[in-house]
Formats: sequence, C-alpha cells, structure tokens
Amino acid sequence: MNKKRSSKKLFIIWSVLPAFILFFIFMVIPTINVFWMSLFKWGGLTNKKTFVGFENFKILFKDLNFIKSFQNTLLLLVIVTIITMVLAVVSAAILSRENIKFKNFFRVIFYLPNILSVVVISAIFSAILDPKQGILNSTLKLLNLESLTKMWLGDQKVVIWCIVFAMIWQAVGYYMVMYMASMCSIPEHLYEAADLEGASKIKQFFEITLPLIWNVVRTTLTFFIISTINLSFLFVKVMTGGGPDGSSEVFLSYMYKQAYSNSSYGYGMSIGVIIFIFSFVLSLIISKITKRDIIEF
Repeated sequence: MNKKRSSKKLFIIWSVLPAFILFFIFMVIPTINVFWMSLFKWGGLTNKKTFVGFENFKILFKDLNFIKSFQNTLLLLVIVTIITMVLAVVSAAILSRENIKFKNFFRVIFYLPNILSVVVISAIFSAILDPKQGILNSTLKLLNLESLTKMWLGDQKVVIWCIVFAMIWQAVGYYMVMYMASMCSIPEHLYEAADLEGASKIKQFFEITLPLIWNVVRTTLTFFIISTINLSFLFVKVMTGGGPDGSSEVFLSYMYKQAYSNSSYGYGMSIGVIIFIFSFVLSLIISKITKRDIIEF
C-alpha cells in the first residue's frame, strides 16, 4: 500500500515538474530580473550599468507623462470593465432566456470580433476613424452632420474614448458566451416557480440568474481587468502610438517606449515593477470585494 502511494506521488511530481520548470524559467526569473534591473541606470544596449537604487522610482512619481498614462489606464479599467461586463451579462441573459428571432445569428455576430486578432481590430478602427477617408466622418458628412466630424485619433479629448469603444467591441462577445454557458446550467424549474409567484423578468435576473452565475462573473472580472492592462498596449500601439502628445498613453505603452525607444531600460523596468504591484494589488482588491457565499442548486 505504501509502495503504491509512493509511486502515485512520484508520478504526480514528474507530471508537474516540467510545467513548474517552464514557469520558473519564463515567469519567475524574468519577474525577478525586472525588479533587479529597475535599480540600475542602463540603456539596455551596452554593458555599462550604474546602480542607482530607488532613484528611478523617485523620478517616476514626478514624471507627468507617467502620471497621464496611469490616469488613462485607470479610465480604461473602470469604463471598459463596467460597460463590457454589463453588456455581456445582459446580452447573455436575453439570448439565453428570451424567445427572440435569429437568436443564433446574434450569437455569431457578438462573438465575431473574437475571431480576429487585436491588431486586426485596431487596424479596422483606425481605418473607420480616419479623418479623411474613414467611414465615420464620411457618414456624418453624408447625413449633413459635418459639424460633428473630428480628427478622432488626433483629438486629445476624444482619442481615449475611441480606444474605449474599440476595446468594448472586441471583448463583449467572448464574455457573453461564457455567461451564456453558465446560465444554461441553471435549472428551468427555478424560473417556472418564479413565474408562478409573479416575479418579473428583471427580478428573476437579479434574484436567480445573477446570484447563480456570480462565481463565474467574479472569476472573469479579475481575468478581464488584468487582460485589459495587457490589451490596452496593443490597441494604443496600433491605433495611436500613444499620441497625440501622449494623451492616449497607457502603462505598458509608456514602459515600452522608455525601455526600447528612449534607451532607458532601467527606467522602463521601474515602470514594469509598478505595473506588477498595481496588477497584483488590484486583483486582491477585486477578489475581496466580490467575495460572497456560493449559492448551490
């Protein structure tokens, strides 16, 4: 019996070991290296490194461009997350519970953006928002609304909102499908009992649907917030490059620009440290405030 248990433990260790080694090499070591390199002044292309301690962080918190990128990142996290999650849950509830025509067609249309890569989606929106040949301005002119035309990606006041719209359009369908799969597991007799009690569709949604899929919502919410930080870099990189005048810069795009374009690798890694700490703390906060007892059926 002991020999059998020992063999089982050995099998588990050998099964997990390759994944652990890969995780350590490609995740743990690079993360430690980011923290270590943030303490140096280094261009990244030479062997000349100067240890400066926390000097990079002192400069960082006085850097107005970094503060602007931080503000933009927070804006995206709040606005994109709230709108995407609400649209995804409501759309999933409607397509799962309501008897509407062309239900499968709408499912496909919502999920379509996830077939395309983020780079392709960013390029599509860049073309749509082009001030001279873009569909948006051309349509506004056709409707005699020329006063509403703008340099969409060149206007400091609206550029970040263009990125917000593109990110929401890209993400809604994916999370809608996840919520629909979760809603399909809810027993039909719960809704039948609610109908007999005279509960409205809205009340059924808040009293039955949302509580029973809350664990899925909680998990996807944390995942979405972290992925928003990562995806925002791609949208900004392709659509605006951080312009105009840094008004659409986000965490990762500013870090990339400092580390690889301005030859300030050490300074860029200090931004990476802040992003890591911010993401970790934010995940803990979201996990804490969304925690509730799991309702079983």
